[in-house]
Amino acid sequence: MTNHIEIDHITKDYGQGRGVFDITFQVQKGETLGFLGPNGAGKTTTIRQLMGFIKPDSGSVSILGKDCFKEADFIEKSLGYLPGEIAFIDSMSGIEFIRFIAKMKKMKGLGRAESLMEKFELNPSGKIKKMSKGMKQKIGIVCAFMQDPEILILDEPTSGLDPLMQNQFIDLLLQEKKRGKTILMSSHIFEEVEKTCDRAAIIREGRLVAVEDMEKLKSGRKKIVELHLADENMAASFAREIAGSKVTGRSVSANVGLDMDEFIKKAGAYTVVDLNVRTQSLEEFFLHFYGGQNND
Repeated sequence: MTNHIEIDHITKDYGQGRGVFDITFQVQKGETLGFLGPNGAGKTTTIRQLMGFIKPDSGSVSILGKDCFKEADFIEKSLGYLPGEIAFIDSMSGIEFIRFIAKMKKMKGLGRAESLMEKFELNPSGKIKKMSKGMKQKIGIVCAFMQDPEILILDEPTSGLDPLMQNQFIDLLLQEKKRGKTILMSSHIFEEVEKTCDRAAIIREGRLVAVEDMEKLKSGRKKIVELHLADENMAASFAREIAGSKVTGRSVSANVGLDMDEFIKKAGAYTVVDLNVRTQSLEEFFLHFYGGQNND
């Protein structure tokens, strides 16, 4: 398959372990790839190199087969970009800023801006300096998508959005995916990537941990189940049946993956007073799926 985005062994070293180191991955034509990692892992540094804002110390980046620094003008015609931190002109109103960006993109009109504003319930008439983080993020989304670009690079796109608008954004992304757009989306929210992406490139502490199909990642992410039993003796007895479980008084907690059915059947032999289930956090997922800090 044709790669629309190629990142080839890039390193940007800021010293003291900060930066990105020997990062390589590709985004295929029509693919949605999640760039997943904790805040500060190096996602934005990688994306800024793709956008031609900072040059890598070594390695190369290209979009549509074009060098991201030498042929940036050509690339921008097919690219929609939503930065992690948007640089606004606060003296403008929202609609003035959208028009300003459309003019910079050399658009004849505002393209899809009106339908996007309706979708995200955005009234852009007010001054940007008085807008909330969520309102500003909506303006950024409109500016990234209004040209109907072939390729989208989105850096933490739902930052500042309330849950309803996050769902609207995921709906928009799935629509674009069906239309064959090529999308690179950075996020530290596993669920966001899980719902929208075909694959995920996972970065931690500036280094690529893995590039995996989402199905494999989903199967590797465990549920943390906490049972509250009738008494401490019962809890201790149950814990002996579950490898790796932890006991605190009458409570037993365990990481449960594909063995949920077996876990529940074993619990059925005891008097369960209460049950809590949560999915591993991104950090817990890294530690369990890829090893601890000394086993990266």
